[in-house]
Amino acid sequence: MNDLIVVPQANQWQKLKALVLDSVSSPITKRVYNLGLDEFFEWYGQEPRPGFTKATVSAWRVALEARGLGSVSINVRITAVRKLAAEAADNGLLAPELAAGIARVKSAKSMGVRTGNWLSLKQAQALLNAPDITTTKGLRDRAILAVLLGCGLRRSEVAALTFTHVQQRDGRWCIVDLLGKHGRIRTIPMPTWVKVAIDAWAAAAGVTDGAVFRPVNRGDQVQGTALSEKVVWQLLHGYAAAAGVPGIAPHDLRRSCAKMCRAAGGELEQIQLLLGHASVQTTERYLGTKQDLVHAPNDGIKLRVAV
Repeated sequence: MNDLIVVPQANQWQKLKALVLDSVSSPITKRVYNLGLDEFFEWYGQEPRPGFTKATVSAWRVALEARGLGSVSINVRITAVRKLAAEAADNGLLAPELAAGIARVKSAKSMGVRTGNWLSLKQAQALLNAPDITTTKGLRDRAILAVLLGCGLRRSEVAALTFTHVQQRDGRWCIVDLLGKHGRIRTIPMPTWVKVAIDAWAAAAGVTDGAVFRPVNRGDQVQGTALSEKVVWQLLHGYAAAAGVPGIAPHDLRRSCAKMCRAAGGELEQIQLLLGHASVQTTERYLGTKQDLVHAPNDGIKLRVAV
């Protein structure tokens, strides 16, 4: 029992993580928990810890808050670690009282609704222009940014995108039958410039089937068959700084897509379908306001005042 409490073994962590991931059915939740637990393991091993205890997990929460993460991002990571403690206790690797203590670690408080960031059209263009498209990696990265900005995909959906998804419907290119959050399936219209970016990357990489986006090594050669969503986050970090919008996250590009769609005259219902939201209220939050200040209803009142 004390092995996990004092000096955790890597194989024990991984076995317990597998049990945690098997306990959830949503592919999105599995990926989020997997990333969150890997972050926790990495943080845990950076310096000596008192053990897998309530105090340690509370310190992990403080570390997450120091990174500036929102309450939702923090709480999903804490939930994954609570589940890890429960599995450790069930398997005789952690004292039940320690697992109970970890279960009582407080969640981060939500101070209202965090709306996130949006890019202006000019900022979005600067970001899209940031990759060096004389390289294979640059072409890949531009295509990823194009899909995020133009189609509003989540980073997990970008990583899971395949060439089978890219099909023509009603005379235009679309991402067809994409499996998203909570198992919802949607079809996303693809702007021509997004398809051009994908085609340029695919031609340079020599890929025509399977995953659309692949790892590229330091020699600028395609290596591997699939890209992790963590890479999507990492590549955006560098380009965002270069484009003058540091701190932008992949989900902010999803919000920006919604905002730019609305500014271009897109209907709220169609933006909701594009993003795959279950409720229009969620889409309204992505737009930053329930009020349409661009197409204000009272602009139609044709009264005049003398000047």
